[in-house]
Amino acid sequence: MLKGSLPWYVARSSGLVAWGLLAAAVVWGLLMTSKVLRGRVRNSWLLDLHRWLGGLALTFTGVHLLAIMGDSYVHFGLSSVLVPLAATWHPVAVAWGVVSLYLLTAVELTSLVRKHLDHHLWRRVHMLSFPLFVFSTLHGLTAGSDARKPMFVIGAVVVAIGVAILASVRLQVRAERSRAALTRAPAARRPPLGEQREVRARREPVGASAR
Repeated sequence: MLKGSLPWYVARSSGLVAWGLLAAAVVWGLLMTSKVLRGRVRNSWLLDLHRWLGGLALTFTGVHLLAIMGDSYVHFGLSSVLVPLAATWHPVAVAWGVVSLYLLTAVELTSLVRKHLDHHLWRRVHMLSFPLFVFSTLHGLTAGSDARKPMFVIGAVVVAIGVAILASVRLQVRAERSRAALTRAPAARRPPLGEQREVRARREPVGASAR
């Protein structure tokens, strides 16, 4: 009995840990980009921890997949965990997890090769972290065995609210930067005051100043 149920317990625990690490990585990334921790912690340490959390989330996701395929009760095959809606057990709920797997893989792989990618391309892929968090949360709430437990539901709601608040702060900071850039742009194009006077003097006809 223990042998048959062990993969299921490993799948449950690794899935919860993977979601927790992913949530922590998203929250930490928002704390970095919204400058909430500016001046309190070194930026290099923040970035290293953010990458470490994301890498661990992908690792535990792999453990989750291997354990779920090793379970003898549900009978998940390779296509069930790699192809959306291919599973016979709660296909829609499992599909959220399959899509999350691909999004997480894309975010992590592009982060590893960030130096070799165009910045705008990397940023667009990294923005997939938001739907990734939403889809993985839906997967946990609809497919997980612990979805109906109050502690998990409360934790998911609290984290989701925190992510929403930090995301709104980030959008506000980005909007302020855009407005500041637009304000500086005309001033940067305007020549210094001395040059303006010289150009004005050249345009004035001879004897205009005497009049």
